[in-house]
Amino acid sequence: MGNISIIMIPSLLIIIFLIIFSRNIIRRRRKYRRLPGGRRGFPLIGDSFNWYKAVASSYPSQFVHQQSIRYGKIFRCSLFGKWAVVSADPNFNKFIMQNEGKLFKSSYPKSFRDLVGKNGVITVQGDQQKKLHGIASNIMRLDKLQKPHFLQHIQSVIVESCINFHDNQVIFLQDVCRKVAINLMVNQLMGVSTEKEVNEMAELFSNFVDGCLSIPINFPGFTYYTALKAREKIKKKIKKRIERIKENENEENGFLGRIMKEESKLDEEGITDFIINLIFAGNETTSKTMLLSLYFLTHSPSALQQLLDEHENIRKSSVHGFLTWEDYRAMPFTQCVIDETLRIGGIAIWLMRETTEDVTYQDYMIPKGCFVVPFLSAVHMDENLYKDPQSFHPWRWLDPEYQEKRNWRNSKVYTPFGGGARFCPGAELSRLQISLFLHYFVTTYRWSQLKEDRLSFFPSARLVNGFQIRLERRHED
Repeated sequence: MGNISIIMIPSLLIIIFLIIFSRNIIRRRRKYRRLPGGRRGFPLIGDSFNWYKAVASSYPSQFVHQQSIRYGKIFRCSLFGKWAVVSADPNFNKFIMQNEGKLFKSSYPKSFRDLVGKNGVITVQGDQQKKLHGIASNIMRLDKLQKPHFLQHIQSVIVESCINFHDNQVIFLQDVCRKVAINLMVNQLMGVSTEKEVNEMAELFSNFVDGCLSIPINFPGFTYYTALKAREKIKKKIKKRIERIKENENEENGFLGRIMKEESKLDEEGITDFIINLIFAGNETTSKTMLLSLYFLTHSPSALQQLLDEHENIRKSSVHGFLTWEDYRAMPFTQCVIDETLRIGGIAIWLMRETTEDVTYQDYMIPKGCFVVPFLSAVHMDENLYKDPQSFHPWRWLDPEYQEKRNWRNSKVYTPFGGGARFCPGAELSRLQISLFLHYFVTTYRWSQLKEDRLSFFPSARLVNGFQIRLERRHED
């Protein structure tokens, strides 16, 4: 009897173990069965090639729309060697953005994290993210943008950056817009800079941006290597500026001087990453929207004429030399052009998130650690939400049907500046800068396109040939 007991005890333990193990497998299978529908794609690479092919085109949400037809607006696919849940559903996208820091956290590739920096407002998590976001939001509050000296400063930078081209001069507008935006951001964040410094920063940030979604190979000749070198040079320039501020506190030091005085808990490395983040985010949004608005207007003569009429009327009635806040508020069609440009060509075409715990949404269970991609552009280009979505039609925003959609601060179907805890703190500043740039550019020049061009959204929104144009001045003054 004793021998039988000795034999049975291990057998019972094995049976109990197998029952528990089987239950765990069943639970896991049930959990993963409740993931959204989708496919694995090719071995190892999954759907990464199809994803890249779409975002490198003029229609980045093409792949998402194709999968949505087959599996629904929330689906799964294999990207970069792991499962990803992708959403073209505006309700789920809003749910993700509103639960930032609770159920979801930002999740970026190594190349992006390395370049943007561990202390930047884009990549940090939790309380530190809230703190840095609050600092950025405070400096760009609406009441501060309305101050006359601030408005005049923006316009001075724009005028000296791009209103001195001569008749018949040929330019690549993409380069010009990049320099204008960099000039604005560097002046506002770090104080007055020379033309040489602005040109150097524009070139460095061009290399920096190209590396943000590159393969992280740190070897000469690779994009990632070049971007890391650019980051080091940008850091040196910011730190050099910090030293100058310490030596002469009375100098015009922009936002950098203020943060050094008011945010004593941020060390030099933290301040440097923070400034890089703001220049990067501000330059990308502002320069690309300046560029693409003029690109779309070039191919829509009626929209260009209506925009020009609006600004010529403001130009003739303005008696202050510089445009005022009231002049800015008198640009309704300009705002339609900006909204439509951001809808089609906004830089935030998707967000990268990761679940911090098992997330239940509708009938789905998305496990902890799963890669989640709210594809904002797929909503902006949804034909059930926008008539003829691939066409540039700024008048749509004057239609009462679109008024609720147009609220870019709260709308779930129009989110060019993201949402939730990571809503872009510089959204209003960016729109102001773009509006003033359009005013001076369209009232100063006529232009003609010299070479065919097309949109690409990888590694960021751009025109592949730089939008080459020939300028002709409108007014002698």
